Amino acid sequence: MDEIRKDVIFYDESGGGVTFSGGEPLMQPDFLLAVLDQCRSESIHTAIDTTCYAETDILTKCADRADLLLCDIKHMDSGKHREYTGVDNKLILDNILRLAKMGKKIIIRVPIVPGFNDDIINIENTAEYVTTLNGTRRIDLLPFNRGGVEKTSRLAASVSPMEADSPRQEVMESIRNRFTEYGLEVKIGG
Repeated sequence: MDEIRKDVIFYDESGGGVTFSGGEPLMQPDFLLAVLDQCRSESIHTAIDTTCYAETDILTKCADRADLLLCDIKHMDSGKHREYTGVDNKLILDNILRLAKMGKKIIIRVPIVPGFNDDIINIENTAEYVTTLNGTRRIDLLPFNRGGVEKTSRLAASVSPMEADSPRQEVMESIRNRFTEYGLEVKIGG
């Protein structure tokens, strides 16, 4: 909290706050809950940047104490998701739906990886899913950054590393336009 308090003046001036990210902040739920509670007691805005791949009770306890959730959707197809991340996406999608039903403020974040999740079917499936999330209207499109590829291959040898380059700006614009056709607010970058 001493580190967080150092930036309170910036939070107050910008309307921002603390974002817990990682890795995956939900992997340390006791710590996260304690810090979220302390931030709340000091009126510091909090956000959790998460894959939503966590036990539902942990996710909901943490979400209850957070002001905003930044939830990743990497791919709508479970098989492709498993191939590239090592896990199925059912728990993730169910958890995001649960957060929406709780009335939590959610921003969906989609890392755009050429050749992995930038095809029209996946984009439309993602848009259709997001439109079912009560109150969730915003998607942040994150252009793939190769910086994490080498780290991923060192950490998880069983996961296929991405061979993609960053998507071209016109591809990002085209994807944004497709999402906006579903009535979603879309931001490139995050």
